[in-house]
Amino acid sequence: MTQTTEHGPAFPQTPVPVQGGRRAALATCLVRGATAAGLGLGALTVLVMVVWISSPYPDSGPHGALRVAASLWLLAHGTELVRSDTLYGAVAPIGLTPLLLVLVPAVLLHRASRDPLIPDPDGRRPRPSTYGAICAVTAGYLLVGVVATAYAAGGAIAPDPFSAVGHLLLVAPVAAAAGAWTANGRPWGPPPRRLPDAVRIRLARAALPGGRAGAAVRTAAAGSAVLVGGGALLVAVSLVWHADATQDSFLHLSDVWSGRLAVLLLGVVLVPNAAVWAASYGLGPGFAVGTEATATPLALYGDPALPPFPLVAVVPGEGPGTWLNWSAMVVPVAAGLAVGWFGAERRGAGGPGITGGSVRRRDTVLDTLLGAVLCAVAAAMLAAAAGGPLGAGRLAEFGPVWWLTGAAALMWTAGIGVPLALGLRLWREWGTGRSWYRPSPPGTVADASAPAAVPVPVPAPVVASPVASAKGKTGTATRFEAAPGAVAALPAPGQAPGSPAPSAPPVPQPSGARPAPAPAEAPEPDAVAARTVPDRPARASALEVLDALDAEAEPYDVLPPGSWADRGPVLSGDPVDPDRPWAAPPSPWPSAPGAVPKPTPGTKPKPKPESKPESKPKSEAEAEPEA
Repeated sequence: MTQTTEHGPAFPQTPVPVQGGRRAALATCLVRGATAAGLGLGALTVLVMVVWISSPYPDSGPHGALRVAASLWLLAHGTELVRSDTLYGAVAPIGLTPLLLVLVPAVLLHRASRDPLIPDPDGRRPRPSTYGAICAVTAGYLLVGVVATAYAAGGAIAPDPFSAVGHLLLVAPVAAAAGAWTANGRPWGPPPRRLPDAVRIRLARAALPGGRAGAAVRTAAAGSAVLVGGGALLVAVSLVWHADATQDSFLHLSDVWSGRLAVLLLGVVLVPNAAVWAASYGLGPGFAVGTEATATPLALYGDPALPPFPLVAVVPGEGPGTWLNWSAMVVPVAAGLAVGWFGAERRGAGGPGITGGSVRRRDTVLDTLLGAVLCAVAAAMLAAAAGGPLGAGRLAEFGPVWWLTGAAALMWTAGIGVPLALGLRLWREWGTGRSWYRPSPPGTVADASAPAAVPVPVPAPVVASPVASAKGKTGTATRFEAAPGAVAALPAPGQAPGSPAPSAPPVPQPSGARPAPAPAEAPEPDAVAARTVPDRPARASALEVLDALDAEAEPYDVLPPGSWADRGPVLSGDPVDPDRPWAAPPSPWPSAPGAVPKPTPGTKPKPKPESKPESKPKSEAEAEPEA
C-alpha cells in the first residue's frame, strides 16, 4: 500500500534531441509548405461548399463546386481563369484578382517559413538553414498547387496552366523568403561585391539606422498609405452618395440569401481594388471601364461597359465632371503633404526637437524625392495588380493603367512634397534661430531645455612639475604632478557660472623642487558667440559616428608597444631635460631620428651623469633633521 500511494523522486526532465538533424528539419518545412497550401485551399472550399449547399438551383454537383474552389484559390495568386460556358459559346478570360484574397496565401506562406527558423529555447527541435527552409516550403506549396491546377482543369471556370505555374513560382518563393527574413531579425545584407567601392559605401551608409534608406521608406509608406486610404474614403463616400443604385443592383442580382451572400463576399474581397481605382481616379489618369471608356475627374469619355454590381454603381455618370468629381484631387494633395512632412523629419544627430544634427538641406530634398519615387513605384504596382479583364471584347480591359498611375503619383508627390519639406526645414530653422546641420563648437554645453548654450571656460593645459626625488639602487626616479590650479574646473553645484571658484589650499613643495609656473587664465567666452551657438545634440546618429571615426583616424593614434605613453613614470635612465620635464623621451624605434642606440653584446653601457639640483641655502629648521 505504501509503495502504491507514495511517489518516488521525479526524474530530471532533460531535453531529448530529435534524431535526423537537418534532414528532419527540411522534411518538416516541406510538410509545412503543403499544409499552408491546404489551409488556404480548404478555407475557400468551405465558403464555396456553403454557398453551393444553400443554393436552391445548383448548376453542378459537388465536383463542380470543388473545382470552382480550386480555381478561386489559384485566382488568389494572380492566375488568369478561363470561362467556357458563356452565352455565345466563346471563351472569356477572367484576370481581375481580388487583392484581399492575396493575403490568404501570403500570410500562410510567411508563417510556414518563419516558424521553423525561430530558435527553440529547449534545443529539442533541429533548425534548418535559411535557404533550405525557403526551398522546402516552396516545394511543398508548389506540389499542392500543381495538383489543384490539374484537378480544376476540367471545370466550367478552369485556370490557364501557364499562368498558374508562373504565378505560383512568383508568389511562393517571395512569401517564403519574407518569412525567413523576418525570422532572422530582418537583416540588411552587405551590398554585392560586383558593385564599385564608392557605390557600396554609399549603399552601406544609406542602410544605417537614421540614414537615407530608412527615411525614404518611411516617406514612401506614408504617401502610399494616404493614397490608398484616401481612395477607400472616396469609395465609402460614393457608396453613400449612390445608395439607391447600390441597393438596387445588390437586390436584383439574386433573390435568395445564398446568392446575396456570395455577392456580398465578392464585394468585400474587391474593396481594396476599388480603393486603388479611386486613388488612380483622384490622381488624374482615372481607370478604364471597358475598352472604349475611361473615367477621370474631368469627364467620363466613351461608352462604358458596366456589369450590374454594387461597386460598379458608384462610377460617375457620363458627361463632364462637376466640382464633386474635382474634389477627388484632394487625395493626391494629401499624399504630397504626407511625403513632404515625413521627408523633413530626419534631423540627424539631434533627433526630433533638438538642433545640431548633420542633415543638410540637400539631404532633405534627396530624401523627399527618393520617397516620392518609391511611392510612385508602389502606386504603379498596385494599379497593375488591381486591374484585369472580365471577359472578351468590350470587357477585356478594366482598371487603371499602371504606368500612367505611377507617373501621376510621382508628379503629385514630388511636386508638393519636395517644396513642402524644404519649406518646413527653413521655417523650423528660422523659428529656432539656428541651423539644424551646424554642429556646436567646442567649449559649450548643450541643454535642450535651456534657451541658449551655457559657456564653459576652456581648461588650461596641465603643467607637470617635479615634486620629489627618491634614490634607490637603480638610480633616481622623478615623479611629476599637475600644478595646482592648472585646470579650470566646472562650477560647483549652487555656484553661479561667472563666480570665481574657491581657491585650493597650497601644496607644500620640497626643498629641491622648482616652483610651479603660474596657472594660465582661461579666455573669456564671447558673449555673442555663446548666444548664437546652437545646442549640442543629445545623441549622435550613425552617420556622424562614422564621420567622427574617419576624422580621428590619424597616423599617430597607434604608438609602438613600450612607448613613452605606456611606460608610466620616467626612469633615471631616460634623458630628461629638467627645464622641459613634459617633453617626450626619444622614440624606441631604431629607424626613428634621435632614437636611443642599442648596446652591442659584450659592451657595457656608459652611465649617464645625473642632473644635480641647484644648491640653495637651507634654513635652520631644514638643516636640523639632517644633522
